Amino acid sequence: MNDKINEKIIQGHKNGMPMLLIGLVLYLLAIVGTIFGAIWMDDYDGNPLKMCIFIVSIVYMSIGWIVFLGLKVLKPGEALVLTLFGKYIGTLKGDGFFYVNPFCTSFNPAADTKLGQSGDISDGKKSVMAGGVQIAGANGEIKASAVSKKISLKVMTLSNSRQKVNDILGNPVEIAVAVMWKVTDTAKAVFAVDNFKEYLSLQCDSAVRNVVKLYPYDITENIDTTGDGKADDGSLRGSTEVVAGRIKDEIQSKVADAGIEIVDARITYLAYAPEIAAAMLQRQQASAVVDARKLIVDGAVGMVEMALERLSEKEIVDLDEERKAAMVSNLLVVLCGNHDAQPIVNSGSLY
Repeated sequence: MNDKINEKIIQGHKNGMPMLLIGLVLYLLAIVGTIFGAIWMDDYDGNPLKMCIFIVSIVYMSIGWIVFLGLKVLKPGEALVLTLFGKYIGTLKGDGFFYVNPFCTSFNPAADTKLGQSGDISDGKKSVMAGGVQIAGANGEIKASAVSKKISLKVMTLSNSRQKVNDILGNPVEIAVAVMWKVTDTAKAVFAVDNFKEYLSLQCDSAVRNVVKLYPYDITENIDTTGDGKADDGSLRGSTEVVAGRIKDEIQSKVADAGIEIVDARITYLAYAPEIAAAMLQRQQASAVVDARKLIVDGAVGMVEMALERLSEKEIVDLDEERKAAMVSNLLVVLCGNHDAQPIVNSGSLY
């Protein structure tokens, strides 16, 4: 961006109402002058003043509407970038009724671009979506009433469509991210890039791909996700806050020169791609079964150990090594089995 183009806030122009009244009064006087001028012309006595009033009135009625072009109305959270014959002269900010040079034009190259977010899609038109950007209506046009050159300074949410990205292990993953953003520098937004809305949407897609490929979907051994050369337990499913933070920082580094601030980023959808979802579900189930079995075995071994120690301490029965082995085997079968044990009671002998 040209360093000479910095945002300039236009101050002291909230005089739209007085200028509106003046313009209306002048129009009324021009109408009266035209009427009386026409009467005077029917009986013209050579008075140059009457001729002058008649001519001035007609001229003003023809071009007086230009005065009203300088009237600008802004609501809270809106801004208007103004140029005069191609030169940037400043930005109107804040709510109010303004009056500026009537030859100034509003400039916003992203006015016709509608992001897929609340309040930014025109009603009554089907749209063609590319990523999170609405390019045009079904007939290639956008309703004129929906096109505004004003730039919103409010925090907006961009929800791009789901992307299929390969994680660090090469598994295809579907992910969607919601990005909260706002325009902080209107001059950079309209002059630094061709279309700041499309630019933001493309940078969001790129950042998601760059960050997701650094993580496995689930916790995996010997994977370094932080770049410090050490394996860690980072994953897309288990470290959503960290992943979202890295996506936010990645986007911010790309759009800072476009006068955009990324307020927050959140992962709204995360899942394996349909073609491998069933296989990965079986893998997760198998892993869960193994972990559960490991916990059951650890608990069973502890209980067997405690039983043998208590029997020895209380001197309830003296077991040799063979009987101890048999008892350990029976207890482990009972404690680790999937079903309730059906014991056989031996009441005829010591063992």
